[in-house]
Amino acid sequence: MRAVLIVNPNATSTTPAGRDLLAHALESRVKLTVVHTDHRGHAIEIARDATRDGVDVLIVHGGDGTVNEVVNGILGHSGGRPDADVAPAVAVVPGGSANVFARALGISPDPIEATNQLVDLLSDYRRGGKWRRIGLMDCGERWAVFTAGMGVDGAVVAAVEAQRAKGRKVTASRYIRVAVREVLASARREPTLTLHLPGAEPVAGVHFVFVSNSSPWTYANSRPVWTNPDTTFETGLGVFATTSMNVWANLKLVRQMVSRNPRIAGKHLIRDDDVTSVTVTSDTPVACQIDGDFAGLRETMTFTAVPEALGVVAPAAKTP
Repeated sequence: MRAVLIVNPNATSTTPAGRDLLAHALESRVKLTVVHTDHRGHAIEIARDATRDGVDVLIVHGGDGTVNEVVNGILGHSGGRPDADVAPAVAVVPGGSANVFARALGISPDPIEATNQLVDLLSDYRRGGKWRRIGLMDCGERWAVFTAGMGVDGAVVAAVEAQRAKGRKVTASRYIRVAVREVLASARREPTLTLHLPGAEPVAGVHFVFVSNSSPWTYANSRPVWTNPDTTFETGLGVFATTSMNVWANLKLVRQMVSRNPRIAGKHLIRDDDVTSVTVTSDTPVACQIDGDFAGLRETMTFTAVPEALGVVAPAAKTP
């Protein structure tokens, strides 16, 4: 079995020692090549070349942004169904700050424990097992693996990326501070978004839209943050949107979203699960994020669920 280990040395929790330990553990199981990323988009190029070369597994040691690049390198432009017999499987050993995708797959956030999981899963495959297949989200211009959104979350990601560019460390507390600032700023603006769901009348006056491909939506350190708890890699998409930026109403929502037993509801909340596709339009260009990366300003985006799009080296899906 041929594998490429793609390491993002700039990810939050990757270290040379951790990389060497991971490589050593894998070398007895696969024919391994180790490649380091050195610029944004580099993982796309590495994954594209490895796919053309017929590599069996791409192992990502980095954060969610690196995972997204690898998936997009494997699958290329959106709009078509990937060939399950050609595309390599993706494995993840977390190296970022949130590691939402890996955790949603059932991978430990601890790199050493995740390495042990990976070795066991590779051994199972060599004994005749199969890769788990998961659904992805086609965003038109690229693939998303776990989340996308328009509005305030896009603005938060853009602001955090601007601070990262100035050399500031990205932490959960920084995200929270930026999010509070952007929410308060958004509360003073008129809503510009219109939400289009299959079989329903368009809903205008929407402030922001989160679209999920799994759950939880994200993590605040070790605490999961939920928007659509029933959304998984094996279902359609989850949609979470609001028609009000009232501070007290949204504080109530936040309490529900971080609850250990989330039951999320509100008069100003539009929420749906197992959606095949959703389109969001805007009167003016608004910030868009895909898998926690700023995608730019957009006036319209369509998000489509694509079942069983990707093979992953991960524990079997939990039965609901």
